[in-house]
Amino acid sequence: MIPLEGQVRIPSGCAVSAMISRDGRRMNGESIIESMVPMHDRSNGLGGGFAAYGIYPEYKDFYALHIFFNDRQCQSECMTLLREYFEIVQDEHIKVRKMPQITDEPIIRRVFVSPMQSVLRHLQIDEKELVVRIVNRINAQLDGSYVFSCGKNMGAFKAVGFPEDVGRYYRLEEYEAYCWTAHGRYPTNTPGWWGGAHPFCMLDYSIVHNGEISSYDANRRFIEMYGYKCTLQTDTEVITYIADYLLRRQGLTLEETAAVIAAPFWSTIDAKPEAEKQMYTYLRNVFPSLLVTGPFSIILGFEGGLMALNDRLKLRSMVVGEQGDMVYIASEEAAIRVMAPDIQNIWSPAGGEPVIVRVKEGAF
Repeated sequence: MIPLEGQVRIPSGCAVSAMISRDGRRMNGESIIESMVPMHDRSNGLGGGFAAYGIYPEYKDFYALHIFFNDRQCQSECMTLLREYFEIVQDEHIKVRKMPQITDEPIIRRVFVSPMQSVLRHLQIDEKELVVRIVNRINAQLDGSYVFSCGKNMGAFKAVGFPEDVGRYYRLEEYEAYCWTAHGRYPTNTPGWWGGAHPFCMLDYSIVHNGEISSYDANRRFIEMYGYKCTLQTDTEVITYIADYLLRRQGLTLEETAAVIAAPFWSTIDAKPEAEKQMYTYLRNVFPSLLVTGPFSIILGFEGGLMALNDRLKLRSMVVGEQGDMVYIASEEAAIRVMAPDIQNIWSPAGGEPVIVRVKEGAF
C-alpha cells in the first residue's frame, strides 16, 4: 500500500544546530547534543558531528590538530611530517566512550603544535598559511591520515553515526565552550565515512551545512587554483575553503563574504541604494565563481562568533532564537526549544541575509 501524504516525512535532509553566549560563558555539550534528538529523522546514521569554541584555554596559543589515522604506520608518517614544520607541544588520544552504534573507528589523536619560526622565515609566510598548507598536504597526499580540525582553542568532533550518538561517543558533556555547532548528516550523492561527516574546518573556521551545492564543480575549480584540495568526497568541504579564502586571504568582512556566497540577484542589486549597489556589483564581478547555488542553510563558526546563512531563495529551513545573552540557531524550532524551553523570541531569517553573532570583545 502506498503511504498517503502526511504519513511519510520528507525532512529535506540534514540537520544543523548552534548555540552561542554573547557574554562568552562556557557551557558543556549536553544541550547541543540534546538539540539533535528531535531532528533525528533528518539524519540517516551516516554522519554526525560538532564544533566547539573555547574548549582548550590551557593550550589557547597552540593549534589543536584533531587527526584520524587508519593505522599506526599512517600515524608515524604524519607525525614525522609534522615535526619538520612544528614543535609538538602535546600529543594524546581523544578520549571516547565505546558505543555499539559507532563502528569502524580510526585512531583519533589530538596534537597541539606551534609553527617553527625558522620555517616561517624560510618560507616567508605567516603561521596560519603554514598550517593551511601542511593540513592540505596531509589530507591530499598522506593516504590514511586526515586532519579534521586545526584551529586554536577550538575543535571538531565527528564520526559515522547519528549526531546524538556521536556526541556521547566523544563525551562532549565533559567539554565547555562558549559556542557550539552541530550537524546530522543525510548524504544523498556522496559516501558516508568519518572524514565526510560535518563540520568541515580550516583554522578556526567551521562549516555545518544542510543542502546540496549545484555549483560545486565551478566552486572547486576556482578554489583549487589557490592551493586548496577538495579530497573529502562531499560538496560541503568547498564552502569551508571559500570562507577561509575570502575572510583570511582576501580580507573581506563577514557581510561581504555572505554577499559572495549568497549573492543577490541582479534585479535585487539594481534596486539598492547607489553605495550598496556598487559594493554588490563589485563582489559579483570579482568573485563570480564563488557564488554557491542550490538549496542550502549553513552555519559558519569562527573565533568569537558565528554566522548563519540561507541560500537566496531560502530553500532550506533555518530558525533563530534569542534569550538573554544566548542565541540559538537550528533547522527546526523544536531543536531550539530543547535548549531553551521558555524562549519567546524565535524568527526565521530571510534568504541570503546573514545572521551574525559576536561574543563581546575580550569575553572569550
